Amino acid sequence: MAESTTEAAVEAVTAAARVSDLFARIHDTLGGWREAILAAEPSGATSLDDRIAALVLPALAEDDPLLIGAGFVAAPELAGGSDVRFCWWLGPLDENPVFGATRAPSKLDLAARSYSDYLRDFRSLEWYCVPQSTHRTHITGPYVDHLCACDYIVTVTSPVEYDGRMLGVVGVDVYVKRLERELLPSMLASGRPLALVNEQGRVTVSTDPAVLVGTVIPVGSDAEECAGTTFRLVETGGV
Repeated sequence: MAESTTEAAVEAVTAAARVSDLFARIHDTLGGWREAILAAEPSGATSLDDRIAALVLPALAEDDPLLIGAGFVAAPELAGGSDVRFCWWLGPLDENPVFGATRAPSKLDLAARSYSDYLRDFRSLEWYCVPQSTHRTHITGPYVDHLCACDYIVTVTSPVEYDGRMLGVVGVDVYVKRLERELLPSMLASGRPLALVNEQGRVTVSTDPAVLVGTVIPVGSDAEECAGTTFRLVETGGV
């Protein structure tokens, strides 16, 4: 029994490392895009949309892409007063009841989303205000994206700053169901029911059929931290 418990603990550590590795890849991608944005000549002939498209479209157009959305959201001061400037592209979308399915990347058109008015005050939204206040990359979610994917996603955003000035955030969206594909094998290998939770205890990925994505569960001091993220792995037996 002791040996089995030790093996399960080792597998939980391995599963946590898999989470860390996956989000480290995303953080590295965002870091590269952030540096490219800062290095670009603002007075160059290439438009901001074209510069961001050149950065993000290769990742969205990959075979079986990890990302479902990516781009840059400019600070209102950079965009010109209170204007909303989303340089954001969507990867091929799975079938959903609002937009159907798409087979190639496309630019997010806010004008075609009649219910996107809430974005006009996007500075109060978590994916923007937390990176702005902490000056660090932040993971938002899981939450249901009603704007585009109509499914559970997580959003990872990183502040783009120059000389103490907030220029905006660069970010990506990832389907939760894609995270499940990436993370469930290592979580299942522990032989214990596990849930990956965010810092509020909200479930992102679960091997326990009784613990659903989006629910909030208690997180004890024995939860396994996923280095480089705010995620933790929680054993759900008895939750």
